[in-house]
Amino acid sequence: MRFALFGAGLIAITYGLARFAFGLFVPPIRADLGLTPDVVGIIGALPLISFVLASLVAPILAVRMGARYTAMLSGTVGASGLLVISQGPDALSLGIGVFVCGISTGLMMPALSGAMQAVVDRSMHGRVSSVMNAGTSIGVAVAVPAVLLLADAWRFAYGSFAVLAVIGVVVTWYVIPSVSRVTPSGAAPPPPISSLQWWRLGRLSVFSFLMGFVSSAYWIFAPDLVVTLGALPPGATGWLWLAVGIAGLGGAVVADLADRNNPPITQALMLMMLSTSLALLAASPGNLFLAAFSALVFGLAYMSLTGLYLMTGIRLLPGRLSMGPVLPFVAVSLGQAAGSPVVGELVKTFGYADAFAMFAAIGVVVAILSPLYPRTIGEEPEGEAEGEPGLQAAYDNQLLDADGEPIEPRTEEVRTS
Repeated sequence: MRFALFGAGLIAITYGLARFAFGLFVPPIRADLGLTPDVVGIIGALPLISFVLASLVAPILAVRMGARYTAMLSGTVGASGLLVISQGPDALSLGIGVFVCGISTGLMMPALSGAMQAVVDRSMHGRVSSVMNAGTSIGVAVAVPAVLLLADAWRFAYGSFAVLAVIGVVVTWYVIPSVSRVTPSGAAPPPPISSLQWWRLGRLSVFSFLMGFVSSAYWIFAPDLVVTLGALPPGATGWLWLAVGIAGLGGAVVADLADRNNPPITQALMLMMLSTSLALLAASPGNLFLAAFSALVFGLAYMSLTGLYLMTGIRLLPGRLSMGPVLPFVAVSLGQAAGSPVVGELVKTFGYADAFAMFAAIGVVVAILSPLYPRTIGEEPEGEAEGEPGLQAAYDNQLLDADGEPIEPRTEEVRTS
């Protein structure tokens, strides 16, 4: 539990503060630096691009540098990016800062996954992962007091975030051992990826990309919408992110239930909720209660979908923990990177209401296509049993023996550095 809570704290800093808190401060940043919506959209895409690039090399770094030093590198890079943002005088320096923050985000999860493989018993990986993944919601919620108290002092807020990142680096030295992934001696190399697995991974990646594309409108422009179109004070936008963070904590539960029941139907429902949140915010930007309710809907839908994609990626690639959960998150980030400048240009051309309505319509279309979502594991034909459901079961199937059978977790097994 100590490791799980610590991991959630690091995720809160690198994901919640260094990456997703940017949208919360768009109104004061845009006013101070004189940025147009299309420029904000381009800047909002930069940390997503750097996240993808960092995710490609992070598993290699986690193995060669060890979990401790990779996590410390992530925190150091994050603190540097946050500091650059706090001192940025123009759009270029702001873009550099958010790009560097995206690198920090891409490095952190592989480092924590490597440490978890080394020090946490495999029978607890599901629970520990759920707690760590909740760190994004925690970080988003933590940013709320900053914008409520420091709405007009965004530079000081980002400087404070940088201090938190430095504290995280120091604590990392004491909590995470200097290890790479630890694999039991009886584990066999994963089998080659079959054409059927590639087909299912492709479908998963397409849905992940499209969800990221649609969600980019909310993450980057929701606070600016309620300030510009709804005439709400900048400090009031903090309640949106508080609602997103609180509702997001329930996403892990919904994702696990989806994996146990019907993933395609659940994905369709959550995509419809995601689209509804966009439409509701665009329809009533001046009503703080309805705006906060739309944020609740968005937070639950977004975190549920990312959790569902995480479990599906793990299940589709047994024995490849450095690849299975990475692919859908990379696809989500690519979708957000593509969507951010598009919605910025649409806002500039058509206005906030029409731009959000267009993205909501795209989300509805993607939801209609949900029967194509991959729901089986490995080589089982469509419609056959998928094995034991749930996040822990997904982790239990990661390590295979020489006969290709999952290695049973040993609850009495304790790994230390």
